[in-house]
Amino acid sequence: MKACAILSMDNLDDFEAYDELLIEPLAKLGWQTEFVSWRAQQVDWNQFDVVIIRTPWDYQDDAPAFLQVLADIEQSKAILENSLDIVKWNIDKQYLKSLEQKGVLIVPSLWREQLDKTEIAAFFQYFNTQQLVMKPRISANADNTFWLTQAQAEQRADELVEVFKDKPFIIQPFVESVITEGEFSLFYFDGKYSHAILKTPKPDDFRVQEEHGGRLKTITPELVLVEAAEKTLHAIDELPMYARVDFVRTDQGFALMEAELIEPSLYFNMDDKSAQRFAEAFVARMARLYQL
Repeated sequence: MKACAILSMDNLDDFEAYDELLIEPLAKLGWQTEFVSWRAQQVDWNQFDVVIIRTPWDYQDDAPAFLQVLADIEQSKAILENSLDIVKWNIDKQYLKSLEQKGVLIVPSLWREQLDKTEIAAFFQYFNTQQLVMKPRISANADNTFWLTQAQAEQRADELVEVFKDKPFIIQPFVESVITEGEFSLFYFDGKYSHAILKTPKPDDFRVQEEHGGRLKTITPELVLVEAAEKTLHAIDELPMYARVDFVRTDQGFALMEAELIEPSLYFNMDDKSAQRFAEAFVARMARLYQL
């Protein structure tokens, strides 16, 4: 029996996680799984053949420490999936720039290192919009994500400056279809399509995560959406073990919101064959790349 660690966090009580659905299909394929917190001390990573990053949903609170843990894993005999190189590239939302340069349509974006409140009005003018979204470049779970009108931004300017005084951040025009239609997520395991869902926020909100009241629906994606997802995957330098690509519909087509390659929920609960697909893709990848 080969050993696989599922990298998680100390306590998932406030979150919806579905990685336990991997235990049975992996076991049937000869892999024993163990859930390990990324904050656990003195873990001997050499006892595992592979470590799969799954639910360390507080990593953004101490990204340098998280990256050091991943570096420790890569220096052990364990294989890290997704790799440290992928994580380092994906952890800062500036990765969207490189995808845009390769022809991927993204939501228009500005990147800043810190916030000067005298710039706030100019952000609205730059995008010619009535509503903006501001969020840290390193973030998860919609933490410190703001949906603002210009009046709200001016009223909360001091709060925004406090939040972003030491957090590089991204500014985007609010995409209305997030609330009128929702956000599309497509899931790929070792480059192969698995399933897709539509996530819609609760009334008067824009956050689509379940923890914030978002609603989920399994969908069959349109061909143009699949094409946008696969174009995004092909623009990533290294084929990830798992990827979730999130899109919104715009006048220009489906625009990429995020390419989630570190710790996305893979919503195994939304497709009863998806955990099996993941397990089979994982085992095939381990045999192909590492002769495991």
